[in-house]
Amino acid sequence: MRWMYVAVIVVLALVTLIFALQNFQSVTVSLLRLQLSVPLALLVIIVYVLGMATGGSAWALVRWAWQGSRESGAPPAA
Repeated sequence: MRWMYVAVIVVLALVTLIFALQNFQSVTVSLLRLQLSVPLALLVIIVYVLGMATGGSAWALVRWAWQGSRESGAPPAA
């Protein structure tokens, strides 16, 4: 089962990379009053990496909270 998860992650990463490499036009990103013009490929890769980091952190936090609640003797949620 672990290899299936790895295969799905590799396929998604490859599709994202192919998309990024085919889209090199420059886009303007705005946040509040800041504006930044970057290639779309770079933006896609940065957002993908940030998503992996935050998704992994969120999953670790959920697992930690779940294990902590089970160890404290709290009844499982219905």
